[in-house]
Amino acid sequence: MPPRPSADAPRFRTGVLNFDKGAGETSFAVVNRLRRLTGARRVGHAGTLDPLATGVLPILFESATRLAEFALKLPKTYVADIHLGFVTETDDAEAEPQPVGDSSAIVSADVETALATFSGRILQQPPAYSAVKVEGKRAYALARKGEAARPAAREVEVYAASLLDFQAGPHAVARVEVRCGSGTYLRSIARDLGDRLGVGGYLGRLVRTAYGPLTLDQAVRGDELTDAESVSDRMLPAEVILPEMERVRLNVEQEAQVRQGRAVRVLPEPGPGLVRAHDSAGHLVALGHTDPLRRTFVPEKVLH
Repeated sequence: MPPRPSADAPRFRTGVLNFDKGAGETSFAVVNRLRRLTGARRVGHAGTLDPLATGVLPILFESATRLAEFALKLPKTYVADIHLGFVTETDDAEAEPQPVGDSSAIVSADVETALATFSGRILQQPPAYSAVKVEGKRAYALARKGEAARPAAREVEVYAASLLDFQAGPHAVARVEVRCGSGTYLRSIARDLGDRLGVGGYLGRLVRTAYGPLTLDQAVRGDELTDAESVSDRMLPAEVILPEMERVRLNVEQEAQVRQGRAVRVLPEPGPGLVRAHDSAGHLVALGHTDPLRRTFVPEKVLH
């Protein structure tokens, strides 16, 4: 294990790595591995992927970790295999499938009709084995103790859900593509789709193919990263994980003031809402809002 960097050691680059997580590895393990490889002080991820899931996992380095709450608002796209006719305790393939109904009579049109009901803002009950809290305790901890308490249903947004392929028969499998907002569980969609079809269902293979502008075909695999330089070479600017927002440009004097948390007057004056402030070279310096009375940009999160 490389030595922990000293307090006066140079910082690793601030930015985002579009990482392709493999099956069987936790998102936390990926973060730890990249922290050891790079010696970065702060490393995090945006949007956990379950161990069995693969695909795009944004890894945030140094000051970019402060942007995670904004990254979570970006839409995500998944391709999922939903197995019909069976259910599991975990709503995915980590538990033993139990037969519920015969899926032999189901055709692709049935799946498409049922899948259409998941588009829009829907109420969804998270899986029993999830990190959602029930009366102050994690749902998975209660489930492992055999307690039947399930997380309360909550509203999530599914922008689009479509059927890509369907293998009919007594072990039917529907391959679907889902584009959704934060907090949506694909395991719950698999379970609920099976319920709608009257035969039960659980999630098999799951791939996150896109996270906002980050796509799987441009993601880097772990075996391509051998040292800190190889990670740095594949890094993207921190703002790649930010939703669209107005930009303002700071001169050198304004940048110094913003880095001290002070409000500055910028021209042209930005509109209402969150605003991104960049230095003269185009690098992201801070996020903030406008004060219409004083006509200034007020920094809220400063990247150092």
